[in-house]
Amino acid sequence: MSFSLPAPAKINLFLHILGRRSDGYHELQTLFQFLEYGDTLHVSLAREISFTCDQEALAGPDNLVWRAATALRQATGYAGGAHITLHKTLPCGGGLGGGSSDAATTLLALNELWQTGCSLSALATIGLSLGADVPVFVAGQAAWAEGIGERLTPVADLTEPWMLVLTPPTSVATALIFNDPALTRDTPAITLSAFLAQGGRNDCEDTVCRHFPAVRSALSWLRRFGSAAMTGTGACVFQACADEATARHRLQTAPCAGFVAKARTRSPLHEALERLQSDRQVKFRGVAKR
Repeated sequence: MSFSLPAPAKINLFLHILGRRSDGYHELQTLFQFLEYGDTLHVSLAREISFTCDQEALAGPDNLVWRAATALRQATGYAGGAHITLHKTLPCGGGLGGGSSDAATTLLALNELWQTGCSLSALATIGLSLGADVPVFVAGQAAWAEGIGERLTPVADLTEPWMLVLTPPTSVATALIFNDPALTRDTPAITLSAFLAQGGRNDCEDTVCRHFPAVRSALSWLRRFGSAAMTGTGACVFQACADEATARHRLQTAPCAGFVAKARTRSPLHEALERLQSDRQVKFRGVAKR
């Protein structure tokens, strides 16, 4: 048995840093939403776990795909393996959650492939050991996040505009930004209703723009047309557009590469997984009737 599933991008509609904890992690507030755009994972049954990627530099054992697969097998005691192929589209260090999304898709894909029966809650717990952003991809619902990003409250009532996303030719290391002494770390906590009424900002933006002029240039260009924001700790920046045609027209004259994608409140991964499960049930019923 084999199949493919998407590993969609996320954007942070805002990102506030409330303070720094004694363990070095930062308390934050953010609102995650998904994009109908991302990487693709192909899995097939095998005796052992093996992993390849169309970007060879990412195919090592430190990749979150490999780590997620081994973590799930260890947690469930599954005796077999899988061959996993990652087709990489999302830029590394772009703030789109590519590595975390790849890990979450690995967990859900192998849970289905191996029929290990783990709940989303159990998979999210495994995912959290891999990275703070993995659980939101496992849950598959736009979410208000607090703590280090692991305390999630599902949010269903969000608009789903077409997004123009610019991908400046640079990779931003999260550790560099969070360790910068100039990073704002004292933003007061707000509520979801306050954000929806008043908006918010990305507290990492000034620090990222100081280190990476290409991000500053991309943001400045987008803001000629209206409000724009940086996602996560960068480097990607985005703008909600009135329609797909407007977004694609702007992309044609953008100062760097980018893409256009629909914002999604429910993850495309979960929709694809449901279709896969439905198709398998139909095939099973067809075989049973014979």
